[in-house]
Amino acid sequence: MEMPKPGPEHRKLEQMAGGWTSKEKMHPSQWDPKGGTAEGRIKNRIALGGFIVTGDYGQEREGKTTFEGHSVFTYDKSERCYLLYWWDSTGMPADVFRGSFEGSKLVMTSRNAMGHFRLTYEFPGPGTMRSTMEMSEDGESWRTMFEADSTRQD
Repeated sequence: MEMPKPGPEHRKLEQMAGGWTSKEKMHPSQWDPKGGTAEGRIKNRIALGGFIVTGDYGQEREGKTTFEGHSVFTYDKSERCYLLYWWDSTGMPADVFRGSFEGSKLVMTSRNAMGHFRLTYEFPGPGTMRSTMEMSEDGESWRTMFEADSTRQD
């Protein structure tokens, strides 16, 4: 039997691979009442023969790590959607986001006990990535939690 190979959908995720630094704007929320700015560091790598992109994220404020996360991105042919499995330093169980590319944007949503979340990754040009996280209580009215402009470092 011939082993499966990643398809073009998996290859779209490859643009996320590499080391990134980001400037982040945190909007006021229940987790960050004052909001503010932060520095982000991301290390993403292609794994499992090209079927996934796995990553580690760290956020720093005033020289201290304030938040960490681990991600696994893939494409599910049976569901015909992209999946993001996300764990972070809040200690909550993994969140699962589902979504699709809309042009050069990957838009993914998730729902958990705290509400609805929408995560958007844009790729405006080589070596640049913009991400936005929004939250909603009802899945219709959204407010921005953070915006990040990232630059590839390798």
